[in-house]
Amino acid sequence: MSGPLLYANGLPPGAALSRQPSPLLARAMPWLSVLLGSLLPGWLGIASHPLCPPLGLLLLIGWCQLRPGLLPPWAGLVLGLADDLVSGQPLGSAVLLWSLVVLGLELLEYRLPWRSFHTEWLFAGALIAGALLLGLGLANLTGGASRVVLVLPQIVASVLAWPLAARAVAWLDRARLVRLRRIG
Repeated sequence: MSGPLLYANGLPPGAALSRQPSPLLARAMPWLSVLLGSLLPGWLGIASHPLCPPLGLLLLIGWCQLRPGLLPPWAGLVLGLADDLVSGQPLGSAVLLWSLVVLGLELLEYRLPWRSFHTEWLFAGALIAGALLLGLGLANLTGGASRVVLVLPQIVASVLAWPLAARAVAWLDRARLVRLRRIG
């Protein structure tokens, strides 16, 4: 006999297939979670007034606050374009607003590297409210006829939902780190 007996898959009898976690999935998890967050409000239903928080934006802010530097500064451009395509907002509004949010968070990280949960929530709330109000202004410039009063419930719901989004990002990050540890 010239060598060990091999099965058709090239493994010796009794050897298990190695199920290594995908490094691509671990590195793409922030991107995929924000994209899924952008898709989710459209699945929840259509309303005449916006009530559902912009989950994609909440997750983007959560990732940028939890892991500064994980997403590049141009991530707001790419993820904002994807959000514009699925949300029905004027093309380019989320590109501009999400890019400004990411750059604002980068500047905040540079200026104030140590923060508590409450200050993170305060900054996230200000960024969410600013993005929603500026998005309303951009939509009205392109022919919309909405008022600020109609967006206020969405702002309140978004600011109150941000801790849940931050918790979801922390859970996803923990799963991502477990995958990366198994790989390396």
